Amino acid sequence: MRILLTNDDGIEAEGLKILVEWAKTLGDVCVLAPKTQQSAKSQSIQIHEPFEVKKTDVFGEIEAYSVDSTPADCVRVAVLGMKKQFDLVISGVNNGPNLGADIRYSGTVAACFEAALQGIRAMAVSAAFHSFSNAERNIGRAYEEIVRRKMFDFAQIVNVNFPEAGDEILITRMGPAIYSDSFEFLPDGKVKPCLVSLYSGTQDLELDTDATMSGHISITPLRSDMTDFSALETLKRKVG
Repeated sequence: MRILLTNDDGIEAEGLKILVEWAKTLGDVCVLAPKTQQSAKSQSIQIHEPFEVKKTDVFGEIEAYSVDSTPADCVRVAVLGMKKQFDLVISGVNNGPNLGADIRYSGTVAACFEAALQGIRAMAVSAAFHSFSNAERNIGRAYEEIVRRKMFDFAQIVNVNFPEAGDEILITRMGPAIYSDSFEFLPDGKVKPCLVSLYSGTQDLELDTDATMSGHISITPLRSDMTDFSALETLKRKVG
C-alpha cells in the first residue's frame, strides 16, 4: 500500500513522528508536511506566489518533504505536482481534537478533504492536547476497526479522535462546535481572538464530541460533497 502522510502541526511535530512509525508497518510511506504550524487553515491553498518544497531527512530513510504552505497544498503538491500515486492519505496525529462542527477549520481534516477531491481515501487522526500516548497505543486498533467494517468502501474520509484515556471504539456522527472565540480589541487597532469552550458535558455517545470528551475513541465517516440533498429533493418536488 502506498501512503501519503501529512499534518497541520508542522514537519517536526511529535504527532507526525508517531504516525510515521506506525504507518510504515502498513506499506510504503511518503511524507509531505508543512514547514511551519498551519492549524485552523482549513482547506486553503496558495495560488498567487511560489512556495518552497524541500526534501528532508527528518525521518531517516523515509522519503519526506517540507512544504512552506498548507496541509491541502501538501496533498496537491504530492499528487498534482510530483504525480505520485497513493492508496491512502493519513493526516495527523494532531495535537488536540478535531471534533464536531469545528472540523471545518481544521487543517488536519482539510488535508483529507483535499485527498478525497483527488480520488484518494483518507484518514484524519487527532489526540487530546499534549497527550499522544493513547493515540500511539490504539491507532492500530482504530485502523483495524475501519478495515473490519470496510468503511472505505462507502466513506471517502474517516475522522478518528483519541481521548486522553479510554480505548472503547465508537462509530459516531459530527456533533456541534465545542469551541468558539471572543475578540479582544487592542489599543493598537488589532483584534485578539480568545478561545471559548462551548462544551456543556452532554452524554450523547452517537456524537463524536460527546463520545471523545467522555473517554471513547470516535470514528466518524465524512464526505466532501456539500450538496444539501434534502433541500434538493424538496426543490425538485415543489418546482419540478
